[in-house]
Amino acid sequence: MDSVKAWVAGNYAEPMASMHNSLRVAYVVFSFCAAFFLGGIKAMVVGPVAAALMILGNVGVILVLFPAHVWWTIYSLIKTDRINAGLKLAVLIALPVLFGLWLGLGIFGSVLVALGYGFFTPWISTFEAFRQESEAKKFLHGIVDGTWGTIKGSCTVVRDFADICFHSYPVYLKELRENSQNREPHSIRLLDVPSCIVVAILGLVVDIPLYTVIALIKSPYMLFKGWQRLLHDLISREGPFLETVCVPIAGLAILFWPLVVVGSVLLAIVSSIFVGLYGAVIVFQEKSFQRGVSYVVTMVAEFDEYTNDWLYLREGTILPKPSYRKRKSSNSTEFSVRTNASVKGGGPSEAPAMLVPKLAPARSVREAIQEVKMVQILDNMMKACEHRGRELLDRNVITAGALNESLRAKEGAHETIRLGLPSYSLLWDVLQSIRAGSGGLLLGNGIEVDQHNRPQDLLLDWFFHPVLVLKEQIQALNMAEEEVRFLEKLTLFVGDMAKSNAWDNGAEIPQDPVRLAQIQAISRRLVGIMRSMSKFPTHRRRFRHLVKLLIAYAIEREGSFRSSASSGHSASFFEITQLDV
Repeated sequence: MDSVKAWVAGNYAEPMASMHNSLRVAYVVFSFCAAFFLGGIKAMVVGPVAAALMILGNVGVILVLFPAHVWWTIYSLIKTDRINAGLKLAVLIALPVLFGLWLGLGIFGSVLVALGYGFFTPWISTFEAFRQESEAKKFLHGIVDGTWGTIKGSCTVVRDFADICFHSYPVYLKELRENSQNREPHSIRLLDVPSCIVVAILGLVVDIPLYTVIALIKSPYMLFKGWQRLLHDLISREGPFLETVCVPIAGLAILFWPLVVVGSVLLAIVSSIFVGLYGAVIVFQEKSFQRGVSYVVTMVAEFDEYTNDWLYLREGTILPKPSYRKRKSSNSTEFSVRTNASVKGGGPSEAPAMLVPKLAPARSVREAIQEVKMVQILDNMMKACEHRGRELLDRNVITAGALNESLRAKEGAHETIRLGLPSYSLLWDVLQSIRAGSGGLLLGNGIEVDQHNRPQDLLLDWFFHPVLVLKEQIQALNMAEEEVRFLEKLTLFVGDMAKSNAWDNGAEIPQDPVRLAQIQAISRRLVGIMRSMSKFPTHRRRFRHLVKLLIAYAIEREGSFRSSASSGHSASFFEITQLDV
């Protein structure tokens, strides 16, 4: 009997496995087709509404605030002491071009982003729904996801864009006008102003056509190289095709890859405008017309070399690359393109400044999910700030009245709430990371963000590195507990000693003036980091929502106190009457 079972298992195991694989492939194909057509229907229904909201909102913000932007910019440029008369003249001459670029690229970018977001978000959300476990959830999420959420998301984008234009940009200009203390003003000779103008015009005339030609010539290579990479991952079940539930989404990437190529060509053309205009900055920095012209020529060669490396074509470039710097500085901000080390067999490559998608083998979806995202960091920071705010409300350090007034007041008022509270929360995160021995920044939910898993985001670069440097400085000070309390008071009240004296948290002012100055400097740096973060996209919306949550908590807390007090009073009255009887 056992031999019969073994014979049956040996003869039918392979056909059964083949049938199972065939059914699995058929299911994946059916899922892809169903999601593709259902997502297309949703895109046709939701896309026009979401795109129209975003276009009307963003373009309306640009056009309505354009006169104010012109006035604010010119007024700040005239009032600032950080640049001399020659540089002011050069910038004033360039302002019409810059404002024209703002109008043209702003409206064009708004339309392009609105169409992409409105039509593709419902489509991708439909494919994402197939990650659900049960078939009922897949069907429900396939219909619901990406509909109302896309419309709400378009309104959120308009709100964040309006916050940047109406709040963040004036703050930058205010700092340009006022923060000129202890800073050497930037200066330029009047004789160099014509050279800057000529090089900027030359950069536009040379770089835009050549960048366009190079991008168009190499776009077919990018199209077929991308398809080759994706099809290789599909056949070998690597990268996004590793998990079966993600195969439909990866298949959508194959279909939409031509749109990615078109977007890359457009980004290359748009970036060439700013690369060309940057030649005027090179003339200003190097004080040399010849080096400005060399920069214009070199950037074409570097763009050609960069695209060759990232498309795995020949190494280097046949175009001339004259030197445009007297000396290379490690923190130079010029556009530079570094050779892809993976082509040469070296270590990890450093992504250059140009915007072209990477064609290297893709990671699996699991690896991508495990990486900490920028949104997670911002959400966690807001949750930690809310937690600290509730603690301070319980201690009566801040009040509901101050929170209410901070919502109505203009920027700059009530810095204890607007800057002090998030700075105080960030200080707690840094101190918690130090106590836990973390090599990076330990967030409130236990996730550690370090150099390995942090998001590769330019906005985070401006925040993460300064925080790590500040953490090292706090560790080097080796402060006592009383000094830490003093640092908390300074940070929360943004250096206002009069307000900080009202909070008795066990702090002691250091008697050593050097140590006092060091602690005050750390407090100023914490506030400065949060002041910079307050200008980031989405921050104002998130923080106003946080303040409203704290106000609701304060009202609920006050109501519970009143109810407990009234119940306590009733109990006392009942006891008294009982005694009288």
